[in-house]
Amino acid sequence: MRHERWVAFVTLVLLQLFVVAAGAHLLTSDLLVEETHEAAAPAGPPPVPVITASPVLAAGGNGPLPAKTTLVGRLTGALGDPALGKRVGAVVLDAETGATLFGSGADIGVTPASTTKLVTSVASLASLGPDARLSTRVVRGSSPDSIILVGGGDPTLTALRPSGVPVYPQPASLASLALRTARALKAAGTTKVTVTYDDSLYTGPRTAPTWKPNYLPDGEVAPVTALMVDEGRVAPGSRQRVSDPSRAAHGAFVSMLSKQGITVSKSRGRAKAPAGAQEIARVDSAPVYALVERALTRSDNDLSEALARQVAIKEGRPASFDGAAQAVHEVLTRLKAAEGVRVFDGSGLSPKNRIAPAGLARLIAVAAAPANPHLHPIVSGMPVAGFSGTLGHRFGKSDSAYGLVRAKTGTLNGVSTLAGMTTTRSGRLVTFAFMADDIPPGWGKAEAALDRLAAVVAAS
Repeated sequence: MRHERWVAFVTLVLLQLFVVAAGAHLLTSDLLVEETHEAAAPAGPPPVPVITASPVLAAGGNGPLPAKTTLVGRLTGALGDPALGKRVGAVVLDAETGATLFGSGADIGVTPASTTKLVTSVASLASLGPDARLSTRVVRGSSPDSIILVGGGDPTLTALRPSGVPVYPQPASLASLALRTARALKAAGTTKVTVTYDDSLYTGPRTAPTWKPNYLPDGEVAPVTALMVDEGRVAPGSRQRVSDPSRAAHGAFVSMLSKQGITVSKSRGRAKAPAGAQEIARVDSAPVYALVERALTRSDNDLSEALARQVAIKEGRPASFDGAAQAVHEVLTRLKAAEGVRVFDGSGLSPKNRIAPAGLARLIAVAAAPANPHLHPIVSGMPVAGFSGTLGHRFGKSDSAYGLVRAKTGTLNGVSTLAGMTTTRSGRLVTFAFMADDIPPGWGKAEAALDRLAAVVAAS
């Protein structure tokens, strides 16, 4: 049975890597062609199929339930690890029926840290749909020689030129937007313009009042704006963020436009795009399903905050921290998965967030259900034990859970959480959430203790 589970899982991983690499290579090649030839810009990206997690779901689910007495005994002992502190919540659910196989403090709200991203991601897929994209546009201003760069809330928009190395998901390119804009302007006989920018899509404070003041200087997140490139980083690969991502993106666009033969007579500040303004050019992000996979695999704070605001817009709420929290709750309520979930941001940086382990495990079960294929990117996006994302360095090769657990991690000062799913030794698909928010000092000890809990489940 263990061999069959391993073969099924490896097959899924290889299939996903092949599809991802092929798609990314094609997108990168298209962008290289566009930036080196004066051919007409394409009308828009071709539709990209949703990559769901059905092979994982097919690998388990209908096997016999693990013996409760054995599971309870092993988990109870592992929960006593002093590295987890005195405040720990835990739950294991049968994914098919929702039955509780193990619970300890399962209904008590715990600080979730980055497992909050599971909440944001489910709401994004359910509200926006997996194929929606975020668009960055250039429109005409109040005069023929003025244009406005309009942010659509895509933090993955990049100012980097493609390196030829496949990247997944392939981000929209600011250089491509400048090229398309220059072509359109020249076709209209315009070679000199003024450039302003509109980042009014998002409202309210750019940082959450509950965030720690050092989050921005330390590079945990950028100020949340509707217009930014490379998630507001001062340089590629840097953790440091600029103080005004919108202004930085505008400056980069002006520079790129100038290199395309367009003279920028004046580079002004913010300006509201007129209603119904003529669109000159645009670039689109990867589809939401791919953005969700990135947010979960990389534990991407900036992207998660952007997705939360997109949910607010879709649900008719203000695109602010408060509006996003309300909208996410409304979407979860429609899914009948709001119980035990209370969040104040989209990333999980807020220490005020509270999620009960049972609520988190139920949410994962909803996302994994065969009846909800539009939510399956939650499963394919969660890191794999010992293989990818924030679990790539966890679970040794000799661990019984190596390669068999998909889970989202969460870490803040004094907080360590792990929530995800696995197929048990007997072939039953289960979801789990292990959460501790009063852990003692000792880097990595709580994470190792949580990994042991997941390994117990996988081996049951």
